[in-house]
Amino acid sequence: MQNELALLGHRSHAVDLPGHGDRADVPAAYYRLPHDPAALADAASPMRAVTLQDNVRHVVDALRRLAEHGPIVLVGNSLGGLTISAVANAVPDLLDRVVYLSALCLSSPAMLIEAWDVVDDNLLDAAAARIAVPGVPDPGVARLNWRSAHADAELFAELKAAIMADSTDHQFRLLLDSMDPDENHAVLEPAALVTADGWGRVPHTYIRLSEDRSITPAVQDYMIRQADALTPHNPFQVHTLATSHVGYFSRPHVFAELLANLI
Repeated sequence: MQNELALLGHRSHAVDLPGHGDRADVPAAYYRLPHDPAALADAASPMRAVTLQDNVRHVVDALRRLAEHGPIVLVGNSLGGLTISAVANAVPDLLDRVVYLSALCLSSPAMLIEAWDVVDDNLLDAAAARIAVPGVPDPGVARLNWRSAHADAELFAELKAAIMADSTDHQFRLLLDSMDPDENHAVLEPAALVTADGWGRVPHTYIRLSEDRSITPAVQDYMIRQADALTPHNPFQVHTLATSHVGYFSRPHVFAELLANLI
């Protein structure tokens, strides 16, 4: 998607959060074939000490450097919504817009502790359970063995349907190999809730993904309604794209064109 944005004349910067991407010390056992389940379960996680506050500090540092070069639009997908929400709360004056690509946007404490009043028929929960690595010693860390799907055609198809059904098999293989195995669910904490006096001061856009089977349209719409109730004076600007949860990977030009029109 960065390539597509560049072709449209826009600069972009991809932030690897602490414990992810180039900043991740992924367990060696994750890449070893054949897989050794015990070694993969026992390996320490690069996410073991990472908090939401670590994410915020890291992103804010990048934003302060980027602010020297022009307006900033902060974009997040999926679980990344929690971080961009917390960042917008912390430094609303640094942001010209915050954009959720089918990302989590939580606007009340009840959304952290209570069942949501929405039918969630996502396909990801069941598929993720099949690749979850049990016995990881680090509290709060979920480890998923994405690469195991390469050797199981049924599992591959199940994960693809949940995450990126609008891709080719080749594209989905590339995505699987790019996925970090570990995530720290401790980021689901009160500081991730959007606030009216922080986040609520920033123009915000929600890009609904109508073919998303990980965070379904019904769940996306529920989050939009709840957030709009918090800041009726500054509701979400909503757009819809007919793509999967990570359609920006399989159809980047569609996302780039929409983002370019927001700038």
